[in-house]
Amino acid sequence: MNDLTRRAAIAAAVLAPLGAAAQTGAPTDAYLYIIWPQDGQRIRGGFWCRFGLRNMGIARAGDKTDNAGHHHLLVDAPDALKPGDVIPSDKNHMHFGAGQTEARIELPAGKHTLQLVLGDAEHKVFNPPVVSKKVTITVY
Repeated sequence: MNDLTRRAAIAAAVLAPLGAAAQTGAPTDAYLYIIWPQDGQRIRGGFWCRFGLRNMGIARAGDKTDNAGHHHLLVDAPDALKPGDVIPSDKNHMHFGAGQTEARIELPAGKHTLQLVLGDAEHKVFNPPVVSKKVTITVY
């Protein structure tokens, strides 16, 4: 083995555990869903969005309890998130780090998509990702 190959092999062996540690594991049977509103719903003005989760628990951001995380609501979010990604905090990514399981949402009139993503203590996407189906609503 030449010196360059040996260095690459050592670097890969040292860095591989760091990449694995960056992704918090989730049970494969975890199920995240939007209780309300339902797909296709027409809603007048502001509304309460209710979150559902099975086979995992809810914890505040920063709490490293196993098999627990907190909700993030993606509104009209353009891109899918991958395991280990830090969930952005912007107008398309609402964070509920206090352990909320529902929230009053105000959106402008028009068609919108809603999707939940469960984040770990550091707002990272679990591996495998715990993500709800996308729901499309119309606000009028």
